[in-house]
Amino acid sequence: MPTLLHIDSSPLYGRSVSRELTGAFVADWKAAHPDGTVVDRDLNSTSIPPIDGGWIGAVYTPEEARTPEQKDLLTLSESLIAELEQADEYVIGVPMHNFGVPSVLKLWIDQIARAGKTFSYADGAPKGLLTGKKATFVIATGGNYDAQTQMASFNFVEPYLRSVFGFLGVTDATFLTAGGTMALNQGLDRVAFLAPHLQAVHTQAQVAQGGVA
Repeated sequence: MPTLLHIDSSPLYGRSVSRELTGAFVADWKAAHPDGTVVDRDLNSTSIPPIDGGWIGAVYTPEEARTPEQKDLLTLSESLIAELEQADEYVIGVPMHNFGVPSVLKLWIDQIARAGKTFSYADGAPKGLLTGKKATFVIATGGNYDAQTQMASFNFVEPYLRSVFGFLGVTDATFLTAGGTMALNQGLDRVAFLAPHLQAVHTQAQVAQGGVA
């Protein structure tokens, strides 16, 4: 039975463009997989502490030697990693914050990027352990940061996510970007703005399921 991990990181909820688009992807995925399972992870309603010295010490203590306190420190990390391991596919909503990913998404990445769990080193070379997964990243940006635009060099979202997830073994990754959301605050019609992006999400959902060449 296929499983989709659905992650949202926008704090805007009903006004969020990325949340609306990931929601559309999930709806298409459910229609294609009526027997499938969707695991929803809202990072804004998940309490994720920043990693500290105690957490790092627990990670690098052999599992059989960890104290009860160290095991408690890693409980959330273990749960988040299990969601990634059990899912066949991911859809992740990412609003651009200050040219990068939201702080809650960075906190989540810090919890799931763990040696021996999601990556390893063999003969000094890194090896991602989250293999055989598909990921669709739905990004929303206030301005336009597309390639060849004046602000393209300020976009650290896609390069960062592509690098991190590639390092973890997720190389089958698609990035869909809804740029220019700031115009919605200036009166641009939301339905008209979203229409091409919803179509892109719908097309990607079909491609992911093998419905479109």
